[in-house]
Amino acid sequence: LHGFLDARDTKAFIVLQGGRIAVEWYFDSFSQDSLWYWASAGKVVTGALVGKAAGEGLLDLDATTSEYLGEGWTNCPEAELGITVRHQLTMTSGLDDDVNNRDCTVPSCLGCLEEPGERWAYHNGVYTLLTEVLSEATGMGQNLFLATRINQPIGTSMVYVPVGFNRVLYSRPRDMARFGLLALRQGIWAGDTVIPPAYLAEAMNPSQELNPSYGHLWWLNGQPSYQVVTTQMVLPGPLIPSAPSDLVAGLGMNDQKLYVIPSSDRVIIRMGDDTGEGVLAGSSFDELLWQRLAALTASAWTCACNGDLNGDG
Repeated sequence: LHGFLDARDTKAFIVLQGGRIAVEWYFDSFSQDSLWYWASAGKVVTGALVGKAAGEGLLDLDATTSEYLGEGWTNCPEAELGITVRHQLTMTSGLDDDVNNRDCTVPSCLGCLEEPGERWAYHNGVYTLLTEVLSEATGMGQNLFLATRINQPIGTSMVYVPVGFNRVLYSRPRDMARFGLLALRQGIWAGDTVIPPAYLAEAMNPSQELNPSYGHLWWLNGQPSYQVVTTQMVLPGPLIPSAPSDLVAGLGMNDQKLYVIPSSDRVIIRMGDDTGEGVLAGSSFDELLWQRLAALTASAWTCACNGDLNGDG
């Protein structure tokens, strides 16, 4: 497994078992203090912040996006009045993603194609505007809201960095693992509710029938089919056949991976460079990695825990 990860330009790989570090590997000059980008895996953090804001009564998931961004945020004023925050969370806005720059957030890039809720399309520009919705609803910048609602309670140092139209999340590897543990624990940390459990339960289950392998910005394994990003192609079977059926994931370009597996009380993260496909979200790397993970016995995650001096797990 170590050789496989090293050969595919991995920088960090962590396994949390039962909330503890069972495996922590860094490659080349990367270390536990190095910063790296999450790419679209960071969408799950944005979704958590939206859920937190909703739980505090600062926004309504079923309110129209125009209520927060004002009218004219798209290039189709009539249809935009039917687009809600929930449509943004589930990639079902109906806006046309077949544009030169799918990251573009200006109105001229956001034309209408279908009625809201009638088409699933992985559209970064529409997602990115959720950060603007958050800022308008909460009255503070996204990084301040992130710092006060998640970073401070769970001890992470995640931060959004503007990159073109995008807002890209950066952190240390342990921060990604720690956020995964927060999701695994249904939003509860040290007895305190950080993210509303009801929101996470909804976010980590199918959000619509068009692409049952997608929740609220989380990818879901174990579903009967999934849609390939940037296309309208639907393929039968689960997203990652060799992975546990209850796995949920944040998946980002160049194979940034955050896997949460409730049935085994496990979180796995991978940060690094592209493993060969250069695609958004999921790739064949997921299946290749999980074939190797599935071959390991449960003892692989417990026999070498940090501090386990007598080897009893």
